[in-house]
Amino acid sequence: MEKILHIVQENQSGERIDKLVSSLEEDWSRTQVQDWIKEGRVTVNQDKIKANYKCELGDQIIITVPDPIPLDIEPEEMNLDIYYEDGDVLVVNKPRGMVVHPAPGHVSGTLVNGLLAHCKDLSGINGIMRPGIVHRIDKDTSGLLMVAKNDYSHERLVEQLVEKSVTRKYEAIVHGVIPHDYGTVDAPIGRDKNDRQKMAVVDNGKHAVTHFRVIERFQEFTHIECELETGRTHQIRVHMKYIGYPLAGDPKYGPKKTLDIEGQALHAGVLGFIHPRKNEYMEFTAPLPDEFTRLLQQLKLDL
Repeated sequence: MEKILHIVQENQSGERIDKLVSSLEEDWSRTQVQDWIKEGRVTVNQDKIKANYKCELGDQIIITVPDPIPLDIEPEEMNLDIYYEDGDVLVVNKPRGMVVHPAPGHVSGTLVNGLLAHCKDLSGINGIMRPGIVHRIDKDTSGLLMVAKNDYSHERLVEQLVEKSVTRKYEAIVHGVIPHDYGTVDAPIGRDKNDRQKMAVVDNGKHAVTHFRVIERFQEFTHIECELETGRTHQIRVHMKYIGYPLAGDPKYGPKKTLDIEGQALHAGVLGFIHPRKNEYMEFTAPLPDEFTRLLQQLKLDL
C-alpha cells in the first residue's frame, strides 16, 4: 500500500474532502475516494472524517491507497510496428484505436498484451497492469512510445520526462485558422469540475506547457505541429480547445460538426531521448498514418 500526503493550499480551503482528493490523481474517481473515506483510508490531521468534511488551509491529508487488484493479462500475438529494440529499450509505433495498457473490464487487445507476447523482459515499476510503460498516448492518437525493458531503464527514462528533456512532437489538424505562426500555451490542467471524464484548464491543476507552430492553413482548419514540454492527460487536446482551436474529430473536446475521422486527428510523430545505458541521444520519426494524410489531401483540394 502507498501512503500519500497532501497539505491543503489556500485555493483548496472550503472544498469537500472527497472532491479535493479525487482531483489529486487522474485515475481516482470521486466514488472510489468516498469508499476510501468510509474505510478510513483518508485522514485529516490523523483523524478519520466524513466525505462532506470541508478542508481548511494547512490540513494534512493522508491517503492510504490500496494495492491494485491483480488481473490476468494474457500475451497476445500482434504485428507490432517496432522502430527500435535492444536489451533496455523498445520504441513502438502505436496505431490509432489501440489502448496502451489494460484496465478493469478491458484486459485484452492492448499494446501491453502485444508487448508481453513479443518480449518477456519488461520493467515492473508500473506494476502488472502497465509493464514497461513509461508514458502513454490516447487510444485514438497514433504514434511513437518508448517502452522500458528493465527497472533501471525505466527510472532513467522517467527522470528525463521529469527533467523535460524528452523530445515529443505531434502533428494535429485543428478547427479554425490560426493567424500566427508560433505559439505557446502555458495553462494548468486538472479534472473538469463539471465532467469527471474530461480534463480542463483549472486554477489548481498541474503545470502544463504546449508549444505549437503552423505547418499549413486551410479554409476552416490548420495543420500544426505541437511539442510537449510537460505530459498531462489529454494535454494537446485540452490546450488547443482552451485557445479556441479544438482538434478535428475529437469526440470529447471538439465540435460535433467536424472532419470524417474516427477520433482526434493527432499523431505522435517524433520521439527523442537519451539511451538509459549508452547515454547517447536517439530520435525516431514515424510518418503520418494513411487516414491523416487523406484528410490533409482533402483539405488541400478544398482550397
